[in-house]
Amino acid sequence: MSKAYLGIGTNIGNREENLKNALLSLNLLPTTKVTAISCVYETEPVGYAEQDDFLNMAVEIETELTAQNILGACLGIEAGLGRIRNIKNGPRIIDIDLLLYEDEIINTPSLVLPHPRMFEREFVIRPLLDIDFENPLFNREWAENELTGNGIKKYLNKIEID
Repeated sequence: MSKAYLGIGTNIGNREENLKNALLSLNLLPTTKVTAISCVYETEPVGYAEQDDFLNMAVEIETELTAQNILGACLGIEAGLGRIRNIKNGPRIIDIDLLLYEDEIINTPSLVLPHPRMFEREFVIRPLLDIDFENPLFNREWAENELTGNGIKKYLNKIEID
């Protein structure tokens, strides 16, 4: 089994329900189980500002799927939950980003790991710190010194899934 870390966000409709549906969908993937869930944070939009605030979280999964397979599954879950891609960084019912897969470094046209902008976004790093993993690609000391807390606030301790 391999470990992967995903960032999940939403700002359309019932945001909590959207996150829960994403978690349930991830647990339905073959040979995959959600093993850790961060707190949920409410954050201001990045890029396109004319939209509602997001709820963001991170999850750890254990899986036998490859990184490419996880990426494809995440895109499928997004589509299944109603995601429409029409404005770059625009409103979305769900966004699932593959952030890390074990210690793999991948740079292909369809997948770059670690996620190329994860360290620029507190709404990604703060939830990852909640999971408190030790990964050589993730520098906890740097993150704790760089996080400002601006534009991000804890919204919910955890979303429970059965």
